[in-house]
Amino acid sequence: MQTMWLDGAEWLAVLRIGLGLWWLESWRHKDKKDWFAGGGIRWAAGIAEKHRWSFVKSGFDRVVKPRPRVMAYIVAYAELALGLGLVVGFLTPIALVCGLALSLIYLVLMIHDWAEQGQNLMMALISVVALFGMSWQSWSLDNALGLFL
Repeated sequence: MQTMWLDGAEWLAVLRIGLGLWWLESWRHKDKKDWFAGGGIRWAAGIAEKHRWSFVKSGFDRVVKPRPRVMAYIVAYAELALGLGLVVGFLTPIALVCGLALSLIYLVLMIHDWAEQGQNLMMALISVVALFGMSWQSWSLDNALGLFL
């Protein structure tokens, strides 16, 4: 593969790091006080309640609604862990699969909102490319530690 400036593995690392920074921004911009007090889950509950697909509402009611505080922490710290893992390239394939799953969950929840769909589709696409391109081959702790060769 011929590229300009960087080699193919380095370009994939740039993509991985950029995705990690995107996840970190998702974590950073949250109003943590409101989020952990249930604001984010209340917002999502309102969306799930009116969702066009009944399985979204029933799934939300079964999994998220009974434990809003726990789910708020899981979502926020999952975004932080994904961001850090991808930026430094630690447990990268696991982070990419988990990030893909989280992006797809967000995508399904926000299926009616074109702006959210675009962001989540792009994050999912980058996750797939970074995963199958083995983006941990360059500039990563995984590579330095000899993981996932």
